[in-house]
Amino acid sequence: MGGERVLYVATALSSPDDPDLSRRIELHRGRRHPGWGLLELAGGSLEPVLEAANGHAAILLDSLTLWVSARMLKGEESGTVEEFERFVAFAGEFGATLILVSDEVGLGVVPESAEGRRFRDLLGLVNQRAAAGAGEVHLCIAGITQRLK
Repeated sequence: MGGERVLYVATALSSPDDPDLSRRIELHRGRRHPGWGLLELAGGSLEPVLEAANGHAAILLDSLTLWVSARMLKGEESGTVEEFERFVAFAGEFGATLILVSDEVGLGVVPESAEGRRFRDLLGLVNQRAAAGAGEVHLCIAGITQRLK
């Protein structure tokens, strides 16, 4: 994916209240391939991805985890699964390889807070929809990748 026709979709929601995340975003910006297209989303609709995909050989959406988190932080939690399902339904029309990055948050301890449990459950549903629609699914643990599908 080092070519010039990659669209990188960044989904992190930067906040002045979270200097660590802001620092991480800046570091990540510096590591991106300078020739890639860039679309920055923070929650909201995934429709801009569909609009920007034209002419790209690959779309790298990084990450579903941060997209779900941003939607929750912005009060857009309701309709997240449906929004993602619409996106997946139209993704086949890209004519490009679509790579979705997400975290698996259901393997650990059940979160103590109600908000943490809602996040884990919502991301789990989005991840299930992503895996169901994907031609390939890979899990990476400790730098070791395993193809699941």
